Amino acid sequence: MQTVGCFLALASSRRSLVFSRLEFVKVLRQTRLCHGGAAPQDETPVIRVPRYLQRRVENVNEARRKSKISTVRAGKVLIQSRNPVLNQSAAYVLGKFEAPTLCSKGWKHNKSFGDYFIINNTKDVAPYISGNQRKDEDKPSVTFSKLHICKELLDVLNDIGITHPTTVQLQTIPKVMKGHNILCAAETGSGKTLSYLLPIVHRLQAEKQLEICSMETNKIRAVVVVPSRELSEQVSAVSKTLCAPFGLRTQTVGGGRGVGHIKAVFKKIHPDILVATPGALVKALRRRCLSLDELNFLVVDEADTMFDPTFSDMLENILSYINIASDPQETCGLGGKTQLLVVGATFPGGVGELLSQVTDLGKMVTIKSRMLHCLMPHVKQTFLKVKGADKILELQQALKLLQREKGGGAVLVFCNKSATVNWVGYSLEELGVQHARLQGEMPSAVRAGIFQSFQKGAVDVLICTDIASRGLDTSKVRLVVNYDFPESHTDYIHRAGRVGRAGGMEDAEVLSFVTHPWNVELVQSIETAARRRTTLPGMKSDIQEPKAKVVETEE
Repeated sequence: MQTVGCFLALASSRRSLVFSRLEFVKVLRQTRLCHGGAAPQDETPVIRVPRYLQRRVENVNEARRKSKISTVRAGKVLIQSRNPVLNQSAAYVLGKFEAPTLCSKGWKHNKSFGDYFIINNTKDVAPYISGNQRKDEDKPSVTFSKLHICKELLDVLNDIGITHPTTVQLQTIPKVMKGHNILCAAETGSGKTLSYLLPIVHRLQAEKQLEICSMETNKIRAVVVVPSRELSEQVSAVSKTLCAPFGLRTQTVGGGRGVGHIKAVFKKIHPDILVATPGALVKALRRRCLSLDELNFLVVDEADTMFDPTFSDMLENILSYINIASDPQETCGLGGKTQLLVVGATFPGGVGELLSQVTDLGKMVTIKSRMLHCLMPHVKQTFLKVKGADKILELQQALKLLQREKGGGAVLVFCNKSATVNWVGYSLEELGVQHARLQGEMPSAVRAGIFQSFQKGAVDVLICTDIASRGLDTSKVRLVVNYDFPESHTDYIHRAGRVGRAGGMEDAEVLSFVTHPWNVELVQSIETAARRRTTLPGMKSDIQEPKAKVVETEE
């Protein structure tokens, strides 16, 4: 009783002091010793742990034992994270049933803001560069002369600094020369434009020399259909360069300028090669401004966009005016049918249904790149989890870092909406950053020439929507910034493909801002594909013949 009374007196004198269990035991022992008591030797403290806590500890220990396999080895680091434990070496290969530990696993939580991970470049040269450009001594040098391109075209290529074909060009040009209908699926920046323009110009010149067809009939011989005015101007510029030695004419027709402009284009002599957007071409055909009766080549460029529901109806209308060949022999000689060339990186599901109405899909030659739909191994890609209010400051820091460490370079800033393009532009103006803007809601008079001025170096920063991500030549771009994270894998591939192109800048990078929870799943699938060295999920590169319709008959 004296011990308890002493303790109560001590507690009452210090009511504001809260004792822990250890302090309680310590005070109790001291109190016993003060009154001559001794702690019994046989009493040992017993701590009872609840069963659910024991199970939790066991689960943690078991998880730690499983994660003892190190994914980091000597050499280059493939995945570099804020947490070094989550790094993965380029030499490490995940097992077939081994689940990767993702850096972006907890990115849907608000506490993940400020986290990041980097997919480092593991190669110095793009995979679509041919062997001699990779400086492989074992492989013989391959030049355009071995593809039986005429001397005049070889001289033009030498003048613009192109001497060796890419892998896609090596595979595509001989097939186009032989008259095959082609489906070419290759990654961005691999030289697909030259892969179809070179054989087209070569064959048109050969027909002109042999006088197989009269070139004074004002009949268009080749049509290239592209999704945007900017891309039509770019393809037209390449075509004019190739056609200059032969006197062949190239003309561009884009939308947004009215029917009067379209009539004026075809009022004089018709071009040999026409580069057009689908809307303008449909208007010209409906008003009989041109005839495609003697068309030799039809090229559908950026097919993943052209066969999208936005353009598919117009493309179907265009195909109804053209007699597409089903066999290579039908493309030769007088009265030959039109050779079809479909070029792109991915293809929507309705491609087979539309093409099966105009040609034999079984006889189309499919050319696919080995690294199609894979993340580019020669481009560094950074993913940063950042709050929406901080993105403009992060963009400013990225621009300063590029100027300070790499001596500058052109920058593409991608946004998902036209309104965001304008807002980012106003914000950069306040920060003193010179830039240009390009988005689909601009009037055609304002929009014309913006991308060309960017290509020529008038400004170093271009803020744009996805209209600048398809097919445009951005060889001077060193940094791509996804200010808004893209909405699909296809958009990410095309945006990232603006750097690391054939003949482009070295040490190019892609920086992506991840803000919203709905972006995280897309980021996780990209990280998983990088760790496993596999293609991105959900991407298509084949056309499939449509299933035969079952006709029910009444019994």
